[in-house]
Amino acid sequence: MMSINSKLRENARVQLESKWGKPVLMGFLYMVIAAIPALFLLIRDNHPYISPALQIIVSVLIAGPLLVGAIMFSLRFKRGEEPGVAVLFEGFKHFGSTLGLYLWYTLWTLLWSLLLIIPGIIKSISYSMCFYVMADNPEIGIKNALKMSKKITKGYKGKIFVLYLSFVGWSYLAMLTLGIGFLWLVPYMQISYANLYDELKSQSIEKSVCTFEEFTKTVG
Repeated sequence: MMSINSKLRENARVQLESKWGKPVLMGFLYMVIAAIPALFLLIRDNHPYISPALQIIVSVLIAGPLLVGAIMFSLRFKRGEEPGVAVLFEGFKHFGSTLGLYLWYTLWTLLWSLLLIIPGIIKSISYSMCFYVMADNPEIGIKNALKMSKKITKGYKGKIFVLYLSFVGWSYLAMLTLGIGFLWLVPYMQISYANLYDELKSQSIEKSVCTFEEFTKTVG
């Protein structure tokens, strides 16, 4: 497998070269929409009907569809297509499955984290590609998306963890720019992860861990 620490990020930089416009705009919209529940804190004093429970509900309802939409954009961009920013909202067209996947992912990660931190981290990485599997094929179903994620990350969890860690320093630098740096960091990370998913998918098919048909199956 290609070096996660260097090659995947290098590919992302090449793919983004001279094409930062739409990914940056997509990343900005993603951050703004994801931050909407947090805005409730600013207006709660003047609007007492806005409760913490409402904030949590709104956050949960938009998180899954928004994340899958952002990944759809990243996968299409990485594959040489020219997706519009509107792709960010395509996850809402499959609201039930994207919401359900987010809830199951959060539940299983939380349950494993209650045992110990390390098992929780391992399981979160094991399930982390489920959103990419669903973005790649929205009709695959929640159960199959989780199963495929477990299969393609087997044997690569350590390398995936290192890739995630490699962006921590960049995140701190982005904070020093009052958050402006995240406009470029978010798409850089997303395209890097899209490269990761396609590499894991390719490797799993090549090594007969999965079949192409498993990625394209649908749940009627």
